[in-house]
Amino acid sequence: MAKEVVVTRAGYDKLVKELEDLRTVKRKEVADKIKVARGYGDLSENAEYDAAKEEQASVEARIADLEATLKLARIMDESELSADTISIGMHVTIQEEGEDAEEYDITGSTEADMNLNRISDESPVGGALIGHKAGDEVDVTLPNGSIITYKVLNVSRSN
Repeated sequence: MAKEVVVTRAGYDKLVKELEDLRTVKRKEVADKIKVARGYGDLSENAEYDAAKEEQASVEARIADLEATLKLARIMDESELSADTISIGMHVTIQEEGEDAEEYDITGSTEADMNLNRISDESPVGGALIGHKAGDEVDVTLPNGSIITYKVLNVSRSN
């Protein structure tokens, strides 16, 4: 059985918007590219046609992926969040000894984005932090087997 995907309301809405854009805008753009490329003649040596068909396959794969994700999605109820325990939807400040403090939003896997300091509950750090509170020390086992200990400095709801 497929695993449920926990998302915030904003994350769910973003996925729905992307799916709608792919279905209505991107599919038409790709179909137009294929139509134009067909007009260039022999399809066996037509780079534009091959590129457009690859783009079409990519768009269709992303649509299928989004549809599957949305079927498994459970929108997190903000009232379920404890104000002081780390879970999806929380903002945390952590610090490794001798290092600067780091701040992250804990998200489901579909919303993770390191460029925005949004880490998944399925990542090594995110997964290890789940259930902890400010003041806790948390051991995180990295993929290479090494262990880092973080002190949780602060826990609050994500904005």
